[in-house]
Amino acid sequence: MPRRPIGGGGSRKLAAVDLPALGLGCMGMSDFYGHADRDESIATIHAALDQGMVLLDTGDFYGSGHNEMLIREALSGRRREDVFIAVKFGGMRSPDGGFVGIDTRPAAVKNALAQTLRRLGTDYVDLYQPARLDPAVPIEDTVGAVKEMIDAGYVRHLGLSEVGATTLERASAVHPVRWLQIEYSVLSRGIEAEILPAARRLGIGISAYGVLSRGLLGSDWRQRAEALDPRDFRAHLPRFSGDNLVHNLALAEVLSVIAGEKAATPAQIAIAWVLAQGPDIVPLIGARRRTRLTEALGALDIHLDSGDLARIRDAIPAEAVAGTRYDAGQMRMLDSERRPPMD
Repeated sequence: MPRRPIGGGGSRKLAAVDLPALGLGCMGMSDFYGHADRDESIATIHAALDQGMVLLDTGDFYGSGHNEMLIREALSGRRREDVFIAVKFGGMRSPDGGFVGIDTRPAAVKNALAQTLRRLGTDYVDLYQPARLDPAVPIEDTVGAVKEMIDAGYVRHLGLSEVGATTLERASAVHPVRWLQIEYSVLSRGIEAEILPAARRLGIGISAYGVLSRGLLGSDWRQRAEALDPRDFRAHLPRFSGDNLVHNLALAEVLSVIAGEKAATPAQIAIAWVLAQGPDIVPLIGARRRTRLTEALGALDIHLDSGDLARIRDAIPAEAVAGTRYDAGQMRMLDSERRPPMD
């Protein structure tokens, strides 16, 4: 699998880490999208590793620890050094699965990491990142705690998730940030104005999730949109409701046209588009089944030329999507969506 230099250069002159061009997002194997088959999930992780996709992305709150334990089971018998495990922390869950807040105080950082190491069955994680900015805790305090864990050998790299340009600057002043994990797709391009330029100036890579806009850009969405599992959180997202859904599916039609010309699928074109946005971007593929993984890997063989990219941008302007990425409550938690006040 081709590799990409992530988090190198910039104002801190941090040496890059080479990672495979695609990573596996494991969240859906435990949470948010309804039932997932355990055996198939483990088989999908094995297939990804066998194909050279060594980056496994998880969160300690995915299934309230279930996802980390699933990954531990999948990695049994494999060499730890052959896998790059990225973990998000800070999300707090109640016994019924609800979210009850964010906690990234230094003591909470260290406590969460201790639990993660035990669930994963490892003595270090490759990258550790707060899932959201905690409004009650200065980012310098959270990053300082992760830095202590890096110095102690429990963490290799610092990451951030869903933060804006100013927060990137502040965090980088404390410790080099390896990547920013943030949603990026042909339908979610909010990072292009300020966040992506800031990340590149600082030498911070991008770990892009939601590259298929949670299935909107997949080829079979029209057939299954009306039959969502009641536990599937997409049923509550603005982009998947009513006229918004009709509008967004129409926007994405250009991907089907280009896919037909290249003997590909719309999902493969969507992934190839993200890959084409720069060598410092690693898309995360949220495949829960081996068939989906195989389809995603096919995107590596697709070349989108300047004409293809222009057609997609003309058909899907940056602000054309209908509906926000999350519901109103979740949107208020996203530092990446905050805009400075007008003078």
